[in-house]
Amino acid sequence: MRNKTNILLALAGVAVLMAGSPALAQETPATAPAPAAAPAAPAETAAAPTEASAEDPAQVGGENHGKLTVVGMFEEADIVVKVVMIGLLLASVLSWALLLIKMFEFGALGGKTDRFLEAFRGARTIADMRRVATSDEFEGNPMADMAAAATEEVELSRNAGLAVSGDHRDSVLTRVSGAVAAVQAGLSKRLSGGQQFLASTGSTGPFVGLFGTVYGIMNSFIGIANTNTTNLAVVAPGIAEALLATGIGLFAAIPAVIFYNYFQTRIASYGARSDGFQAELVNAISRQLDKGA
Repeated sequence: MRNKTNILLALAGVAVLMAGSPALAQETPATAPAPAAAPAAPAETAAAPTEASAEDPAQVGGENHGKLTVVGMFEEADIVVKVVMIGLLLASVLSWALLLIKMFEFGALGGKTDRFLEAFRGARTIADMRRVATSDEFEGNPMADMAAAATEEVELSRNAGLAVSGDHRDSVLTRVSGAVAAVQAGLSKRLSGGQQFLASTGSTGPFVGLFGTVYGIMNSFIGIANTNTTNLAVVAPGIAEALLATGIGLFAAIPAVIFYNYFQTRIASYGARSDGFQAELVNAISRQLDKGA
C-alpha cells in the first residue's frame, strides 16, 4: 500500500510540472496580443498637439501675424498716437518745404546782390547810385534798399535846404548811417523767416514723439494686464506702434536741426556781407560829398 501511495504522489507531481511548463503556456487564447495595439493611440494624440501648436502663432498674432508694416502699425495705433504721428509728419513736410523755399531765396539773393554791387561800384555820383539802387532790376534786394535809403536821405537833406558838405558833412553821414541801419534791421527779420519753426521742430520733435511712445506703451501694458498674457506675439505689435511715434519724431527733428544750422550760417554770412557794404556805401557817399556832388 505504501508503494502504491508513493507512485500516486509521483504521478501527481509530474502532472503539476507539466501544467506549468512553457510548452503549455503557448496554448493561451489568441486574444492575448490585443494590448500590443494600444500604443497606437498615443501616436494619434501626439499629432493633435502638433497641429494645435502649428496653429497657435497665427491665432495669437491675429491677421497681422508676421506682417507688421509701417502703414499697418499706423492704422492699428491709438487715436492719440495717430494724432502725434500726423503732427510730426506735417512738421517734417513743412521743414522740407522751407528748405526748398529758402534755398531758392538765398540762391536768387546772392546772384542779384553780385549784379547790384557790380553796377553800384560803376556809379560816379550820388544820383547815379540812386538810379541804380531804385531800378526795377534790383527791386527787393536788401543792399539795393540800403543804397536807396542812404541816397534818399542825402536828397531829402538837400530838398530841405540843408547843407550836405563842408561843416555839415558829418551830420549828413550820421543820418545816412541811421537810414542804412534801419534797412539792415528789417533785413535780419526777413532772412530769419522760418527759422523759428525749424528751431521749434528740432527741439520739440523728439519729445512729442516720446509722448506718443509713452502713451502707446502704457496702452500696451494695460492690454497685457487685461488679457493676462505676456506672449510676445500679443505684446510686440502695440509696442512697435508706440515706438514708431518716436521714430517719426526723430525723422522730423533731425532734418530741422540740420536746416536750421545751415541757414543760420547763410544768414550770418549775408549779414557780414551787408555790414561790409554799409561801410563801403558810407565811404562812397562821403567822397561824393567832399567833391560837392
